Amino acid sequence: MTKVLPCINIQQITAKIISKVQQSLRPYCYMLFTTSNKILLLKVVIHLSAFLPLLSLYYLAFNDQLGADPVQEVIHFTGIGAFNLLLVTLTVSPIAKIFKLGYLLQVRRLLGLYTFSYAFMHLVNFLAFDLQLAWSLFFNEIVKRPYITIGMIAFVFLTALAVTSLNSIKRKMGKSWQRLHNYSYFIAILVSVHFYWSVKSEIISPLFYMLLTIVLLAFRYKKIKELILSMFVKKIRSK
Repeated sequence: MTKVLPCINIQQITAKIISKVQQSLRPYCYMLFTTSNKILLLKVVIHLSAFLPLLSLYYLAFNDQLGADPVQEVIHFTGIGAFNLLLVTLTVSPIAKIFKLGYLLQVRRLLGLYTFSYAFMHLVNFLAFDLQLAWSLFFNEIVKRPYITIGMIAFVFLTALAVTSLNSIKRKMGKSWQRLHNYSYFIAILVSVHFYWSVKSEIISPLFYMLLTIVLLAFRYKKIKELILSMFVKKIRSK
């Protein structure tokens, strides 16, 4: 008589192996995807995404690899980079609220500081490379050119937000800290106007950024309304 071999079910064996592997790896997965590790990973991505392009920009600039007008290229890159980072910063809260990802709020300060860093480099590039550190000409440009005036107002507000981002200053300021940082909405409007006025011919990109700014601010309609009303109430009370 022929001996009947037992039927081997490959799918069942594979399923058991996968199950055992999952059980053994589950603790490590939980450790890897803890909230603190997610925040750390996000911060690493932000550092790399913000710092490396800036490093590459100046490497290309000092090696004369930015085309016919490297000065304008550097000024534009840092300016649009600051605007992009500002919009990303404003995007964090709606995404965290809609998708219930509260840990995303932990990276807003880092994004804000990189926004300031790019804006600072944008100003330094304009002053050092375009104006050759001619301070009198710089102040004349601020007064005579409206788009530079708007840009400087936005930079002053942005500097105030960067300086007060320290935890020690935040604690000392109390409730006034949040009121000050609500001005990031007005900074976004000022920057969009600055970008639009600075462009001489190609307006598609500035209009796109302006539309994107309006969409992001629409998520904060109630907060902006309250902020504007509180400003008017203060003026009335002061009178």
